[in-house]
Amino acid sequence: MHNIKQQDLIKTSSFINGSWLKSQHSSIAFDVVNPANLLCLTKVHDAQATDAENAIEAASRSFPTWTKLTAYQRADHLVAWAKLISQHEDDLARLLTLEQGKPLSEALAEIRYGISYLHWFSEEGKRIYGDTIPALSPQQRILVTKQAVGVATAITPWNFPNAMLLRKAAAALAAGCTFVVKPASETPLSALALAYLAEQADLPQGSFNVVVGTDAKAIGEVLTKHPKVNKFSFTGSTETGKKLIAQCAEGVKKVSMELGGNAPFIVFDSADIDQAITGLISNKFRNAGQTCVCANRIYVQQNILDTFTKKLTQSLTTLKTGNGFDQTTNISPLISSKAVDKVRHLVNNAQQQGATIEFQGDLHFDNKTGNKSDCFYPATLLSGVSQQMEIAKTEIFGPVISLISFNNEDELIEQANATDAGLAAYFYSQNINQIWRVSEALQYGMVGINESALSNAAAPFGGVKGSGNGREGSHYGLDDYLEIKYLCFGGID
Repeated sequence: MHNIKQQDLIKTSSFINGSWLKSQHSSIAFDVVNPANLLCLTKVHDAQATDAENAIEAASRSFPTWTKLTAYQRADHLVAWAKLISQHEDDLARLLTLEQGKPLSEALAEIRYGISYLHWFSEEGKRIYGDTIPALSPQQRILVTKQAVGVATAITPWNFPNAMLLRKAAAALAAGCTFVVKPASETPLSALALAYLAEQADLPQGSFNVVVGTDAKAIGEVLTKHPKVNKFSFTGSTETGKKLIAQCAEGVKKVSMELGGNAPFIVFDSADIDQAITGLISNKFRNAGQTCVCANRIYVQQNILDTFTKKLTQSLTTLKTGNGFDQTTNISPLISSKAVDKVRHLVNNAQQQGATIEFQGDLHFDNKTGNKSDCFYPATLLSGVSQQMEIAKTEIFGPVISLISFNNEDELIEQANATDAGLAAYFYSQNINQIWRVSEALQYGMVGINESALSNAAAPFGGVKGSGNGREGSHYGLDDYLEIKYLCFGGID
């Protein structure tokens, strides 16, 4: 932590109504641990449900002032915030790697990705257009306007603690909403650093609030049930998302959910195999496989399976597992030893049902980097995986590739869609007719075609079925933070 140049970025309590507040139970604090070495980075004051209530009240008081600013004025605040984040990107990346574990280069990419949402929505907020509708009577005029829903709350995950927060906050603030967020307790420091920079960018008191605490259930109930909350957004597991939707239903609140995935990654025999392998490795091992759009089930057409497996195995031998601050690291630690236990169980279970480990990397560590942690799991390649195995039904969230063979396109489509998840899918093919057929047949909100990198501030991010509803990013990303109002003018001569 002492290598963070701007030490003011390191905050250890919630940011509410423009102030750094300790909980009413200020003696209660929780540890923020570096998963690469299990060392405690710092202690953070543990906010309680009452702190979340105070944050919502502050956001409610701030809303009339913030929403009455012009879109151009709100944009100025977002751009100023983005500029400060950019100026401190190296420190923010280092802080992110310390608390989350991902390689420093990936952390820096995440910071820049988050900034892109501030820039995107600072401009899109200026394009919240309405309509005029032809009236039935010459004495009437019909107008349609869009207005901010009010106070928006959110819960963000530990795997992208910077970008997921900014993706939600940028849209909400640009639309004219005020915002309260609870970041994951595993990674609160990135969120608090963003709050510090929001303060420096002169965002009005109460317009942006961060509540950090370990009592996710109690704080979550406040963020979803408080009568002054108008919109709730969540990124996380489908199981938790369903509970939060139910809580929001009591108040008929607007919700947007980016939930779990079970992404198929499909390689047809017409594909460029080398291109597919490059895309798979880039997608699968980013953040050690801990992404919601990570390739989960790898379908390879039977007649190219042997060639694909050999080439993939050779590529995997070049990957190195280690500390995120080691520039040669490709695969960082998982977020916790519990996460490693889950991955190990899935692999062992698949082996018991007939799968084979074709390759598994080594955990070679340099003692100088302090890698004394049980949060690491090596790159692993499983062959002989079937659709019925647990590993094919569960979001792995780890650096494991599970190969499933298929014979024809119809069989493949049926297998790829045989899941409650519907977030992202990927396929590689050079057959243009096949590309159109498969892209339309896959039941997913996002489909990568000869491409494994989907994230883009200009594109709508989100899923269907059990993977949620609503979209983040793009011009559609403002819709969930806006209400449509119909104005009927009468008595016009």
